[in-house]
Amino acid sequence: MGKDYYKVLGIAKGASEDEIKKAYRKQALRYHPDKNKSAGAEDKFKEIAEAYDVLSDAKKRDIYDRFGEEGLKGSTGGGGGGPNGPSYNYTFHGDPHAMFAEFFGGRSPFDQFFSRNGDDNMDIDDPFAAFGMGGMGGMGGMGGFQRSFKAHPGVPHRVREKKKDPPVVHELKVSLEEVFSGCTKKMKISRKRLNPDGCTVRSEDKILTVDIKRGWKEGTKITFPREGDETPTNIPADVVFVVKDKPHPVFRREGSDIIYPAKISLREALCGCTVSAPTLDGRTITVTSRDVVKPGMKKRIVGEGLPLSKCPEKRGDMVLDFTVKFPEKLGQSTRDALSQILPP
Repeated sequence: MGKDYYKVLGIAKGASEDEIKKAYRKQALRYHPDKNKSAGAEDKFKEIAEAYDVLSDAKKRDIYDRFGEEGLKGSTGGGGGGPNGPSYNYTFHGDPHAMFAEFFGGRSPFDQFFSRNGDDNMDIDDPFAAFGMGGMGGMGGMGGFQRSFKAHPGVPHRVREKKKDPPVVHELKVSLEEVFSGCTKKMKISRKRLNPDGCTVRSEDKILTVDIKRGWKEGTKITFPREGDETPTNIPADVVFVVKDKPHPVFRREGSDIIYPAKISLREALCGCTVSAPTLDGRTITVTSRDVVKPGMKKRIVGEGLPLSKCPEKRGDMVLDFTVKFPEKLGQSTRDALSQILPP
């Protein structure tokens, strides 16, 4: 036996469209988790949203009336896709809170329904008492109530203006080789999108393509406008990717320059050295120094760094950052010899 959506809303099977809306309004207010803190209120709130989603749609309601929940959801041979019924594999993907917000024109209608004059104990069975309409009296029927609404019977005249969500920021990690040559990255995002009914939402994946330009600096931002979550009450956020350097096994980056740690011995530092430095494009550069190399000394190799972001045909430099490796200990004879050779 499937769900009885009519029972969920507390109405008869032959209920009119207005009765369905009135029932949803009453039950949604009763079980909204912001006001109803009892166990199971959240599940009941979702069940009410699903019932309204089906019964307020003529096509879904017709299939449900004839074949029940099983037929609507295509879970039995005699229902959706079966020989005795239509192919209609319904699944409720909606956000019950988004549906509630769309129906009432905002996420917090409780200021009107529950907190007039500070009275939080108003009878939830009579949510219209806040308007002086207890028991729906004095309204001239549903028509009188609908005249205070525009466009949708469930949306108040003062519909809140949609606001854009703040940007959703992701790190986009790239290697120095990718910055050197340029590359294309494909990023998969998951987001919510409105269904055609304008109330419910679905989850979907999308591939965003990012073209990494040669020489892009760390911190460069790539923006995809309005690719974030979409609900009935918001403007989707921009999705922003921020370039972040991956740690490199050899180099570190300083702007468009690359720093190579050149480790040499004390002997090489004093007597001259030859350093073989790798490059980002796979070559090896040989650098010879006959000068005394002091700890912390640097040597610049022009044009062997990364492309300049604003002028990729030009490049930064490679900087050799010398580190002198001192011996752990010296024998007495070596000490004596050095004391004679080295200047005071």
